[in-house]
Amino acid sequence: MTTEQLYEIYKQHPVISTDTRKIAPGSLFFALKGDKFDANTFAEQAIATGAAYVVIDNPAYQLNGNYILVDDVLSTLQDLARHHRRQLNIPVVGLTGTNGKTTTKELINSVLSQHFNTYATQGNLNNHIGVPLCVLSINSTHEAAVIEMGANHQKEIGMLCSISQPTHGLITNVGKAHLEGFGGFEGVKKGKGELYDYFKKSGGVVFVNSDSADLMQMQFDRALKNVVFYGSIDLENLVSGQLTENSPYLALQWTDNSTGKNYDVKSQLTGAYNLDNILAAISIGVYFKLSGEEINAGIAGYQPKNNRSQITQTATNSLICDYYNANPSSMFVAIENMGNIQAGHKVLILGDMFELGDESAAEHEAVIKKAMETGVDERIFIGGEFFKVGPKVRKSGSPEDLFYATVEDAIAALKIHPIKNATVLIKGSRGMALERLVELF
Repeated sequence: MTTEQLYEIYKQHPVISTDTRKIAPGSLFFALKGDKFDANTFAEQAIATGAAYVVIDNPAYQLNGNYILVDDVLSTLQDLARHHRRQLNIPVVGLTGTNGKTTTKELINSVLSQHFNTYATQGNLNNHIGVPLCVLSINSTHEAAVIEMGANHQKEIGMLCSISQPTHGLITNVGKAHLEGFGGFEGVKKGKGELYDYFKKSGGVVFVNSDSADLMQMQFDRALKNVVFYGSIDLENLVSGQLTENSPYLALQWTDNSTGKNYDVKSQLTGAYNLDNILAAISIGVYFKLSGEEINAGIAGYQPKNNRSQITQTATNSLICDYYNANPSSMFVAIENMGNIQAGHKVLILGDMFELGDESAAEHEAVIKKAMETGVDERIFIGGEFFKVGPKVRKSGSPEDLFYATVEDAIAALKIHPIKNATVLIKGSRGMALERLVELF
């Protein structure tokens, strides 16, 4: 069956399912393979629970005409998404970056949805499976889309751009994450820079943070033509802005440099590092001709979730829950922010960072040193990597610097010596499952 033929079926059944536990009636079920499963074996179950058709790549499971046999289910899904994308005549904002992708995506969506019927990547569906699923969720009622793209190795962003085919795009930043897969920091820049490579060929519009020396050099090296700048003060920026408050929620003043008008807005975000993410969303709003009032409504109305810079008030503490993920770059800015926010007793609880390869020990040691140099009252480090390198720097620390090999060890200690009346940052890689600590506060 050709992609065009499958697309005709998709138009009659435009809902895609990949999980038999969540079959939508009348949907197309794609029998994807994973490390520990082969969804071909669930094809008959998918039909029984409501799928109109199933797409399989194992002929042993083809029972009748409702079973569509293809060479490879994943590549078929991706090709179908590419074909669907070519039928859409709407602006698509594609974004990637080391940190802040999801927050920036949500901010852009919140701003654009003040004026357009906007589709945005759901949750963290930002990989080789998630991006085609998102593209196939865009329908004729949508007037704009925002697609997030993640990667942990070379050539992935280029492939995701070929599926989502963005008309506008941005890289939030480049930093130290997935160093093992990318092959070091230069590999990160090359991998994320594939988005700029795509726009060099497509001629689309790229939004660049002029405060980032790395991004400025990356766009300069590619001689990008259609570039819109945003940042802190440069008058060549379409939008410039600065924080006016960080205690712990952010407020800022921003200027539309095309009109010279100034605006003030209060957000529900914490972390000074989110200024760049907010300005990115504002610049896209200005570019698409939204009013300052519409843009401010989008910024002020966005409430973070999924444990990304999310503030939780308990009976005795204010928690900054930022344990969805962590890498050296995001750790550094989060620690710096804790040093700068206006709060009384401040506590850092930091968990191990994953996927750093040979640089893991050095990067964990650097985070410990950064934390010790920052003006907070207590520091707690959790995980095997922190525990292993801790003795190297512990002698320069204060008695408040505590190291625990496991989350369980930290929980036991915190039950004996609870933290009260404090502002607490909890940050670590997702695999550390630091949410287990929250009930102690």
